[in-house]
Amino acid sequence: MTPGTVVLDPAQVAAADALAALLDRHGRPRRRHRGVYLHGRPGRGKTMVMDRFFASAAPERKRRFHFHTFFAALHTAAHTLGSIERAVGDLLGDADLVCFDEFHVHDIGDAMLIARLLETLFAERRTLVVTSNYPPRELLPNPLFHDRFVPTIERILAHLDVVTLDGPLDYRTIGAHRDSGFVAGRYVLAPDEPTDDGVDLDLGDGRTVRAREVDGDAVTFDFAHLCGAPTSAADYLRLTGRFRRWTVCAVPALRAVPPDWAMRLVNLVDVLYDADLPCTIHAPEPVTTLTAGVPAVPDLARTASRLGELPLVGAAIVRGA
Repeated sequence: MTPGTVVLDPAQVAAADALAALLDRHGRPRRRHRGVYLHGRPGRGKTMVMDRFFASAAPERKRRFHFHTFFAALHTAAHTLGSIERAVGDLLGDADLVCFDEFHVHDIGDAMLIARLLETLFAERRTLVVTSNYPPRELLPNPLFHDRFVPTIERILAHLDVVTLDGPLDYRTIGAHRDSGFVAGRYVLAPDEPTDDGVDLDLGDGRTVRAREVDGDAVTFDFAHLCGAPTSAADYLRLTGRFRRWTVCAVPALRAVPPDWAMRLVNLVDVLYDADLPCTIHAPEPVTTLTAGVPAVPDLARTASRLGELPLVGAAIVRGA
């Protein structure tokens, strides 16, 4: 969903009103020190509502990021500059309003960096707005590590108003098809086998990933080579700078592969969706069964919702195309 002239449902109206209250009549953040934590299931309009709010804010001193993109840049800047505080300053400049889309915490290593990021943002009294599929209390759900993140959750609750946007309808299931962006791709329902043929793409640091085919700004991967290898969201972000059309072939039922392979597909779809790049998936099963029965893979429901937006194409139609 994107900002524009749309009719909001009651839950979206309530969320939009909570965000609008952050701004004065000039569109600048009010001199208050609380932001908004907007959460709910995938497809309920969180990003759309936040982006409408962001567009309404005064044009100067505001920044908006997908959290994957920001976090990858934060890692790099912190390594280069030597501290989280300097990295935040470098990435955000003098922004008074900071918006993060798809905020999440799944890894204890990332959690410690996120804790320092939030501590810095709150100390600098920047107005923060985040969207998330998780209420604050469910961040870093792994029971082995959750207790270590509780102090940061308490800090979130102390600085942000929690607003639920979780209406009954997943709007991605009824969206009109566009001929550009992420949903310009297809979901090809057909069996496909991975191949060892292809070309190795440089990921930096001496690492490569095997692509099945490269054609100008289009790239085709086998799932096993892209998501079965130790690749990261940061790798996908770098590759989007080179490739603007993506195809992933031979995607198996995710219950049949290791959880980290499925998690990489989640990250890949997040990156391509936020960049609004055409994505085509070749899989033997519809999205609903492809993603069913997969334990312990965070955010898979969001991936299923996003892949569900792609036009479904049958094997016979593909052969005749």
